Amino acid sequence: MNRSNAVLPACALTLGVIATPAQAAAPAIQLAKIFYDSPGTDRRGNASLNGEYVVVKNTTRAAIDLEGWSVADKTGYRYTFEPGQRLGPGRTLILRTGQGDSGTSTVYWGRRAYVWNNDKDAAYVRNGSGRLVDSCSYNSTYRDWVSCL
Repeated sequence: MNRSNAVLPACALTLGVIATPAQAAAPAIQLAKIFYDSPGTDRRGNASLNGEYVVVKNTTRAAIDLEGWSVADKTGYRYTFEPGQRLGPGRTLILRTGQGDSGTSTVYWGRRAYVWNNDKDAAYVRNGSGRLVDSCSYNSTYRDWVSCL
């Protein structure tokens, strides 16, 4: 093999590395699931309201302080995380629509009416500065939840 023939494979290898697009990093907090149609008939009872929920996941290797972060639907219903709410590395947190005692793995919106439409809607996660971090939408009449991952 002469010198000019050896250069071509080396150039092709280099170009292949350069031409490969970089993968986008997952957002720090990501919507994992939306359970938008609670079981049974919608009667606005607290148990039914809490059957409607969103799961958010910390995709990083560090705990994230969620103070000021928010989850909202398409019409603008917004839940803002309280001071002191942290989400550990790789952990998930459930945000339930109704009322209850919030803890480290489940928080309650405190609403007396549903947030998520049973047929189509979208969820948005914004950080403490108001920047959109993740979103997930659904358009379904045959399921009652959607996986966002």
